[in-house]
Amino acid sequence: MIFGYARVSKAEGQDTAAQVGALKAAGAETIFEDNASGGRYDRPSLQELLDTVGQGDVVIVWKLDRLSRSLMDLLRIMDRLDKAGAGFRSLTEAIDTTTPAGRMMMQMLGSVAEFEREMIRERTRAGLAHAREQGRQLGRRRALNSGQRRKAIRWMQEGQSQAEIARTFGVHRSTVSRLLAGRRNNKD
Repeated sequence: MIFGYARVSKAEGQDTAAQVGALKAAGAETIFEDNASGGRYDRPSLQELLDTVGQGDVVIVWKLDRLSRSLMDLLRIMDRLDKAGAGFRSLTEAIDTTTPAGRMMMQMLGSVAEFEREMIRERTRAGLAHAREQGRQLGRRRALNSGQRRKAIRWMQEGQSQAEIARTFGVHRSTVSRLLAGRRNNKD
């Protein structure tokens, strides 16, 4: 079976009529339509389409960016179609995974995405290392500053409950518990 997928953004005045016409002309028997951002993977009709396709089916779109604006999401969608045994065609870009050349094109896109992920990881690691060299504290900011931590410890030693201390500083009780546990570990 040939399924079509059409999508427009939420902007007013847009409709899927031109896409639907092209999809029908290309042989789409059932067309799924979404009115949502292409940057979102959780579009209802897209998910319904991905749950519907099976072995030998083909999904066609008018243009690749109608399916997804994110390369990672596009590859995730392609993987789901591949696992279902379905093919994919984009009318505008002339991509057709039911042919050897089309499958090669999708593998090349996958290689580019993998390269992009590795470059992002490398830049992230370099940025973190640079921040450490600059003496910057990485991670989440502490809930209590050093003065508040000293005061909380003193209050605990004086017998005030962890819940009362937590309420006083506006933090969760587990924050105070970890503070006490950290103090015990430092004494060992």
